[in-house]
Amino acid sequence: MALSLASLLSESARFYPQRTATVLGEAKTTYASLWAQARNVAAALRERGIQAGDRVALLMPNCDDFPRAYYAILALGAVVVPVHALLTPAEIAYVLEDSEAKLLIGHPVLAAGREGAALRGIPYAEASDLAGDGSAITVVDRDADDDAVILYTSGTTGKPKGAVLSNLNMVMNATVSARDLLFLTPESVLLCALPLFHSFGQSVVMNAAFRAGASVVLMPRFDGAAALDLMIRESVTIFEGVPTMYVALLEAAKNDARRPPLKHMMSGGAPLPMALLEQVEATFGVAVEEGYGLSETSPVATFNQRIIGTKAGTVGTPVWGVDVQIANADIDDRIELLPPGERGEIVIRGHNVFSRYLNKPEATAAAKIDGWFRSGDIGTVDEDGFIAILDRKKDMILRGGFNVYPREVEEALLRHPAVAQAQVIGIPHEVHGEEVMAVIVLAEDARETTKAEQIVEWARDNMARHKYPREVAFVESYPLGPSGKVLKRELVSRFMR
Repeated sequence: MALSLASLLSESARFYPQRTATVLGEAKTTYASLWAQARNVAAALRERGIQAGDRVALLMPNCDDFPRAYYAILALGAVVVPVHALLTPAEIAYVLEDSEAKLLIGHPVLAAGREGAALRGIPYAEASDLAGDGSAITVVDRDADDDAVILYTSGTTGKPKGAVLSNLNMVMNATVSARDLLFLTPESVLLCALPLFHSFGQSVVMNAAFRAGASVVLMPRFDGAAALDLMIRESVTIFEGVPTMYVALLEAAKNDARRPPLKHMMSGGAPLPMALLEQVEATFGVAVEEGYGLSETSPVATFNQRIIGTKAGTVGTPVWGVDVQIANADIDDRIELLPPGERGEIVIRGHNVFSRYLNKPEATAAAKIDGWFRSGDIGTVDEDGFIAILDRKKDMILRGGFNVYPREVEEALLRHPAVAQAQVIGIPHEVHGEEVMAVIVLAEDARETTKAEQIVEWARDNMARHKYPREVAFVESYPLGPSGKVLKRELVSRFMR
């Protein structure tokens, strides 16, 4: 069966040629124009010898060049390898070598790209320099199972792994996100503050919007006040973000009484604390709908779907065509499903699950067992099928033989009036094995008066004895990854004794 991810743009250019596809500053690009530009880039790539099945890396901020190059690569039947914008030249070189990229398409603001390509002797070009005659370019037929995109995981342990996603994976996830989850129409306007090189921004913002003929307002660098102003100016109806973005939006809203005409707010990437969810909904008057997914699942696996029903504190139910269950996390070589209410590892199967880790058959075999993908996340499913995330399997703290799930402790700490943000980590302890530590960002009006001992005392009174943090540290901010997720591994490194 022929199927190409490139059809998301080519078909919307056919059905909605004069509708706005992207907005960047004052510049607005129609679907017809964006597809013509993508074909011109494709023609230039073909002149450089790029053909079906070749891998082409893409290193760019959120700008018009990203969709131009992305869909140009796909139109030729080649495979897109998005590269994290914050990687060092050596890290970029690793991705280029591992993916066997034939070319890196970069951007002048990201100078590390040219350096990384030079380290491996891989050709480098900027999208602005790629312009051929695209009049004869049509979408190359690809099978549904052919590779379309390779997303490199964050590499929390060891080297990053390239998750290989097919045309079917990506087209289905964009379609389900657009039609079943966000109910997008050509009148929808989405803010794209999430990085396009990340699966969330790429699939659930750009690809989903292009599937529906909607407009994407590009924001190269997220700032809460600037995002609020931009959403008002462009009449944004859909905001999608990670928890740290919602914190920044709330701060901005304290000093700006204006509100955008939002119809949906979606959160993913990391669990959204209930206290934060309640504040956002009260401030913007829109329900925040949480979903869940990973790079390996294209990314969406579950979502609080209005058509089925929503449940606060959960990441919803499996999306169309996907099955999500809870399995025994202590068994590695087979899947043993657990009944509702029991804690275990979240496992997923369906059209969204990646085909393999590139060049890593052993890692693929460990992650895909009995037809299921093992997520590495700990959660529960209730009697109604709603999934709740407790924590990353690797983030779980084992204190004195008891399992402590950081998210539960973080949720409790956020109820303290002096706590603006909380991250909980495990640090080594000679008696208990690990000790629970809270790394806290205090509310502005509490920074001069709140002491660590006060937080510990409050936690002792409000949490189970094995859960409450005995160690508390205050920071101004957290180390963040390119998608806005807190890098807990860096916190652990900083505070290990």
